[in-house]
Amino acid sequence: MRIGATACRFADDPLSLEVHHRIRREVFVEEQGLFVGSDLDRHDDDVATIKVLGLVGHEPAGAVRLFPLDPSGSSWQGDRLSVRRPCRRYNTGMALVRFAVATAQELGGDVMTAHIQLANVGFFERLGWRCDGPVEVYVGVDHQPMAIDLTRGRGR
Repeated sequence: MRIGATACRFADDPLSLEVHHRIRREVFVEEQGLFVGSDLDRHDDDVATIKVLGLVGHEPAGAVRLFPLDPSGSSWQGDRLSVRRPCRRYNTGMALVRFAVATAQELGGDVMTAHIQLANVGFFERLGWRCDGPVEVYVGVDHQPMAIDLTRGRGR
């Protein structure tokens, strides 16, 4: 799927998975200092977790992951949205969010949630997300729970 200059694809082979994790480490460990050493957690080992890469041309530009929150697959979590600093002018974040939402929707999801750093709430609102509860602290930083309805356009 291509949105603007960014093409999104599943990270489903060893090389693309390594690049996906490298981008997340670059953004969350090195740039933002949210994690020490690695941002990997139990979801990275779960076979139900879907990892996505955003590419600008052939250049790795960003990453996101999503996973079901319940066995039925009706609720999904999107997280670890990360865009490399030099690629932020290409709407890579928008492409990755839209790709993750479309993927969860295609897999039968009804709702997708995410925990968004406060500086990015407006960006998500422009993409159709809404605030979903009070601000929470995650890794020492305020995050706004947000959600998007995945049933729009399905006649439910």
